[in-house]
Formats: sequence, C-alpha cells, structure tokens
Amino acid sequence: MTAETTRIEAFSDGVFAIAITLLILEVKVPPPGSGELSLALARQWPSYLSFLISFAFIGIMWINHHRLFTHIARSDNVLLILNLLLLLGVIVVPFPTAVLATHLGGTNQRVALILYNSTYVFIAIVFNLLWRYASSDKRHLLAKDVDVASVQRISRQYALGPVFYLVCLALSWLSAAASLALNFALACFFALPPNLVAANKNRAGQYRRE
Repeated sequence: MTAETTRIEAFSDGVFAIAITLLILEVKVPPPGSGELSLALARQWPSYLSFLISFAFIGIMWINHHRLFTHIARSDNVLLILNLLLLLGVIVVPFPTAVLATHLGGTNQRVALILYNSTYVFIAIVFNLLWRYASSDKRHLLAKDVDVASVQRISRQYALGPVFYLVCLALSWLSAAASLALNFALACFFALPPNLVAANKNRAGQYRRE
C-alpha cells in the first residue's frame, strides 16, 4: 500500500466487507410453524450452498484485490473508474446469491444460475481490465521495483477468469451441479498465489518430459 493508493484500498476494503456481510442475511431462521426445526433447517440447503460459494468468491476477490495493490503504486482517473466498476460487481453479488438461494432446485433454477454466473463473468472481465490497465508499460502505475515475472504470472492467471466463468454460464443451461462445482473450483484456483500456480505448471511440464 502506498500513500497514493491508500484511499482506494480503504474504500474497497469497506465495500468488500459490506458485501460479504450482506450474504448471511439471506440465510433465514425458519419461522415457528415450519414443522420439525431440523427438517426446516435442512430444507434451506440452497441458501447455505449459495452463501458458502459467494462468501468464498468475495473473500478470494478481496485477496486478489489486495495482491494487485501490492504492485500498484500510483493511480489515475481511469484506474479509479475501473476499480469502481469492480466494486459495483462485488456489491451486487448478494442479490444474485439471494435469487439463486430462492430458486435453486426449482423451475426457475436456470434463470437464477444465468443471473448468478453473469455477475461473475462481469467481475472477471473488469478484474482483467483493471489489471491490464494498471500493468501497462504506458501507464507507469506499478511500483518501480515490481517483479516483472510476478506481473506476467498474474496476467496469465487472470486471463483464464472470463473464459472459465463463461463456461460456468454455459453450464447454467445444462447442469446446475456442474456450474456450481466449477464456480467453487475457480474460487479455489484464484485463491492460489500466481507463483504457486506457475510452479505447479512447471513441475507438470517436467514430469511430462521425463
């Protein structure tokens, strides 16, 4: 964090915190008269699943946002706008999460999944735009002592995001389970530091050559 990006990060942290907190509001307490409490709680499994996936997603977005700003040392108006667009996507996440929790397993499940995955496609695209803009040699927004290899690893990892979230979106028409499973797998993938992903790829390449 630098003096020039401190306010961006502080404001962004606040938005992430609010968005991740709002998720739990969609996990309702079964009202009296709902029958056996244990069964009523069990029937709310779509809410639990949606909450956990979205919690993981927002948490990992926050981790990645933090990683980016360990490299970004300066800002300009375009970077501020791109960061606001990213936060727009983040703060919207509780809404499609609530829609999915309500309709998962029902007749409108596909529409709920399309809305849910479309939100993540938007976020993945904006994340890439933010990083590509900041890391452009023409902008000079990165720290002077930034590790070029780290920048390249982040760029390669992030480039996969829009592609795979579009796959999640396509799976909305075919299989809810597959779409949500891929969402969770992507959350785990983007939780990994880019250097660890690169190291695993290098080891895999060595094994193939052997």
